[in-house]
Amino acid sequence: MSEVTNTVRFALDGQIVEVKGERRTTTVLNYLREELRRTGTKEGCAEGDCGACVVLVGELNENDSAIDYVPVNSCLQLLPTLDGKVLKTVESLSSGSHPQHPIQEAMVSCHASQCGFCTPGIVMSLVHMAQVTPKPSRQDITDALSGNLCRCTGYKPIVEAAQKACDSSVSLSLQDPKDIELLKQIKRSDQPTLSLEGEIIVQPVVRTRKGNEFVSPSTLAELSHYMLQHPEATLLAGSSEIGLQVNKDFVRPDHLVYIGHVKELQAVKTLTTHWQVGAGVGLQEVMNLCAKELPDFAEVLRRFGSPPIRYTATLAGNIANGSPIGDSMPCLMALGAQVGLRRGDKSRLVALENFYTGLKKNVLQAGEFIEFIQIPRLKAHERFVAHKVSKRFEQDISATCGAMCYTLKDGKLTQVRLAYNGLTPYPARAPKMEKVLEGQRASDVLASDLDRAIAESFTARDGLRATWAYRALLARNLVLKFIHPLDMEVSPS
Repeated sequence: MSEVTNTVRFALDGQIVEVKGERRTTTVLNYLREELRRTGTKEGCAEGDCGACVVLVGELNENDSAIDYVPVNSCLQLLPTLDGKVLKTVESLSSGSHPQHPIQEAMVSCHASQCGFCTPGIVMSLVHMAQVTPKPSRQDITDALSGNLCRCTGYKPIVEAAQKACDSSVSLSLQDPKDIELLKQIKRSDQPTLSLEGEIIVQPVVRTRKGNEFVSPSTLAELSHYMLQHPEATLLAGSSEIGLQVNKDFVRPDHLVYIGHVKELQAVKTLTTHWQVGAGVGLQEVMNLCAKELPDFAEVLRRFGSPPIRYTATLAGNIANGSPIGDSMPCLMALGAQVGLRRGDKSRLVALENFYTGLKKNVLQAGEFIEFIQIPRLKAHERFVAHKVSKRFEQDISATCGAMCYTLKDGKLTQVRLAYNGLTPYPARAPKMEKVLEGQRASDVLASDLDRAIAESFTARDGLRATWAYRALLARNLVLKFIHPLDMEVSPS
């Protein structure tokens, strides 16, 4: 068995748990069930779809006065990512004076559990919702449950239980001064370790005799240094992709680099012309950031995945993954987004539309990584629309997602940028379709002209999610949907 030279430390129910001897790819779910015997957390799909394995993971806020919790699919999260954090499972909700959390009591009184397999995950999702939205609307409740599958109850009593618990005067907060003190004890240093010669040493969380390791740098300098030394390393953020590879394909990357502790990558800058979103920022934060100004983009992100996915998966991860049906990229391309790339101490900006070179291929050089994404904010009279088409409306992979940005001048479409996923081996703009739209009134745009542009732009290919005939029809109809409200509208010059 490989010898581990470092220790994973996290807080659990008022104690610090020290983990030694576990693989760098051990999942939180497997450790909970097999080592800690916390069998309340269940495995349903091992893909992050069913929510039976949801737990809460917390970190200290900026001023160390409280803990910010996020829901996590423990089947996808790798155990070493817990280092320096606090974990709450369904067993954590019980205390000596209160054997059940108010949400659990409401689940019982509303008969919201039948076979009970999915119930722990549902409870944890609702407990998290109560932390961020103490007085939720029905929509808040259904969104919180969007990642939890229940095959018995039909959800009605679950929603009623959530409403009953949140309408009561009993505190639902998980904040505990003891947990805050424990987190301060195991808090990771925000300063890099230096050798006697002043060179950066990236300390591993897990290392084996073979030299395979899991590292968790705290600064951008550490990350850059490590990636130059190990350009083949696998970057890990939300684990929604890598966790799936670990579970389904039994992938064991030699070098895993977790960016969750790199403060520079967790930052969001709001400027007059654009937002700058760090590579470690989760989709939920991006969704909240753009909800008011770009509601269609926010809706695409909401449908991208459940709260446990949105709180952990990152925008940079979705871009770097380069899936042909990645949902965020068409929206970002239509907006004219750019990605900030870093290699060592050198940085460069690349337009997202120029980032991909082929199927799962991009312009990243050896040791280079995404540092941030620049998302332009809309200018005066500029508009943005987007829509995702999928077999299942919620939590499903796209057949096609289309996005369009334009300015309406004297009733005519100008400065049109149009992008799709699913039509090419990677998300891309559609310049020939843009040309059909540019300078035209909405009422003058012909479906036949759009069809011709589609045929000239893309190679017909059927896919698992849709036939080419269907996708081509979607590409045309999405444009017609986007411009239809403009038929009777004229904007100022």
